[in-house]
Amino acid sequence: MNFLEDSYQDIREGVRALCAQFPADYHRQIDEARAYPEAFVDALTREGWMAALIPEEYGGAGLGLTEASVIMEEINRAGGNSGACHGQMYNMNTLVHHGSPEQKARILPKLASGELRLQSMGVTEPTTGTDTTKIKTTAVKKGDRYVVNGQKVWISRVQHSDLMILLARTTPLAEVQKKSEGLSIFLVDIKQAMGAGMQVKPIANMVNHETNELFFDNLEIPAENLIGQEGQGFKYILTGLNAERALIAAECIGDGYWFTDKVTDYVNTRQVFGRPIGQNQGVQFPIAQAYIDVEAANLMRYKACALFDAGRPCGAEANMAKYLAAEASWKAANACIQYHGGFGFACEYDVERKFRETRLYQVAPISTNLILSYVAEHVLGMPRSF
Repeated sequence: MNFLEDSYQDIREGVRALCAQFPADYHRQIDEARAYPEAFVDALTREGWMAALIPEEYGGAGLGLTEASVIMEEINRAGGNSGACHGQMYNMNTLVHHGSPEQKARILPKLASGELRLQSMGVTEPTTGTDTTKIKTTAVKKGDRYVVNGQKVWISRVQHSDLMILLARTTPLAEVQKKSEGLSIFLVDIKQAMGAGMQVKPIANMVNHETNELFFDNLEIPAENLIGQEGQGFKYILTGLNAERALIAAECIGDGYWFTDKVTDYVNTRQVFGRPIGQNQGVQFPIAQAYIDVEAANLMRYKACALFDAGRPCGAEANMAKYLAAEASWKAANACIQYHGGFGFACEYDVERKFRETRLYQVAPISTNLILSYVAEHVLGMPRSF
């Protein structure tokens, strides 16, 4: 429980100093323009924060998921949106843990330096969201290449990524003993794929979260871009998904602190009927409850990250951390917008922007209801409900 000693203070101070160079109006303008925070992500990369999980021998910092989660938390706590860059953090885990020595030597140094970005992961499909084993995108080996056909949806940051992790079925579902078998992971060179079998269609959405629908029509991928063993991709992808959920939990925790700090400052100064509205228990209690929930979620985040960094199973803890943190940040967001009154809906206060951003995590990357189902089945031993 090293976090109790605040052993990550150097990381926090470093990220806060960088974020201070990109104040609220920067993120507000990016959101209004539905643009990508290129300068901000470049700065994170330049100062080495995006290479936190890359081993030192490949030019990275060689840190653990715990430290990476602190980075993501601080970005959101400073009023930014880690959704613009968190993909590289959890996507590279698949490569770091399961890539070949040649793949790691070829790609990781370029990710560390910023020459390449690995911001995208192609898993979700229109008819198979969390039911990953039922994906229909196929990759058929022909000589020294795999030919990919199918469709993906809600695939983020393709326009600002050089590489994508792609999950496809290499053995038909009817031919495997377990439905989790026969899935494989590939590295896709996005620039080469565009116009050569992959089509990208942006999806407009309520959050400035650059996301797309992808169509594959005989896209050829070199066999050397297969990560790990053919047919074992589902097992590999879980490494990235557990990391993703722990990092999303940290982002929600950062949001939760941002909301409680923001609304506390406001209710302490906002005068109605001759006194600050923060003097009223009806205002105090929801804010205090949200803060308590954020603090509790924070503990589960650290537990999930500690297990991940120790190489121990952490699926339940990563899911629970994500659930608790998403619930806490949403509760804090509601209190913040409620007690700002009409000003909570004004763009200049940034509350409505952060409100929209944190609402996403009730749904993605896994919905709260599915986490409850997971815990009921895999932790408590209840019958599978679907």
